[in-house]
Amino acid sequence: MEVTRDISRVSESPALHITHVQFTGYKGDSWSTLESGGEDIAKAMKVNPYVTLDLGQVILGRSATTMTADASFEYVLYHLTRWKWANADAEVEAAAGVVPFKYRKRSYVNTVQWAIGLEVALIARDPWRVVPTTDHPNAGPFVDYPVMFSWLVSRRAREEYMKKVSRGALKRTALPSLDAEFSLYDVAIMTRAAPARLLGLDKFKGHLGVGADADIAIYDLNPREVDLSRDYEKFINAFRRAWLVIKSGEVVVREGEVVKTVYGRTYYVEPEIPSELRKELDSFLERKFKEYYSIALESFLIKEHELRNAVKIPVSTVVGG
Repeated sequence: MEVTRDISRVSESPALHITHVQFTGYKGDSWSTLESGGEDIAKAMKVNPYVTLDLGQVILGRSATTMTADASFEYVLYHLTRWKWANADAEVEAAAGVVPFKYRKRSYVNTVQWAIGLEVALIARDPWRVVPTTDHPNAGPFVDYPVMFSWLVSRRAREEYMKKVSRGALKRTALPSLDAEFSLYDVAIMTRAAPARLLGLDKFKGHLGVGADADIAIYDLNPREVDLSRDYEKFINAFRRAWLVIKSGEVVVREGEVVKTVYGRTYYVEPEIPSELRKELDSFLERKFKEYYSIALESFLIKEHELRNAVKIPVSTVVGG
């Protein structure tokens, strides 16, 4: 995170995003000494304002599917689980693996993993820079986002769930001592406004103002009548299925049922690159592809005419010595 202090800025936007931080948020030097590094990560977030991250929140008790370019780790995971395992290594930058996995509530290691993401979010308390995700499908399926958010909006939800997990593992975390709770405004920021801003789409995504795309989700939940902290089950039930969804001004979900499908847009970034640097980079890549690959560089490129409903996002850049 500290490297962002030395990066030349072209705006006040973030300079570094750390993905599914739970998977790299461990302390200790073995499975037996494993403990949470969530508190350290959250504290580092507070002193490095140009960093954003997403959680990779583990969902206990659910079947997941680990998928990663770290094939050697998947090989180790397969021997831990003795379940199915698939591996691939064909003209790619790194070998890839797939292993079905289930995070268990009473597992010491899995409980520590479960706590890390929640600690980062609850201690950092910055909905604009901390985005809750499950790194679908690695830490949990996206259909459990409502459950994940219930742990953030309700301390009671966390306390009741902690009765089901490894007590020994909880002692290696700060989670039991945290009483922070997020609001529905925080949830709206973390799931709508913040991702739109981080992706540079905030002019027309993530808000309901003038100029925004008519993409609206309505849930069957009245916050004036429901205490989220106490009645978190109602929150989960409401957010499991949107009551109404409007996409680009068209109703696609009504009373929880899909009534229409529409094809969205494909966004891509086009950074400003000096022509001389572009030529130098292209020459370098072409040379290396001929040297190390049997696949042509052209096979990796996607042309704009190959994209359906393409939208270009120009990005200003600065090249420094």
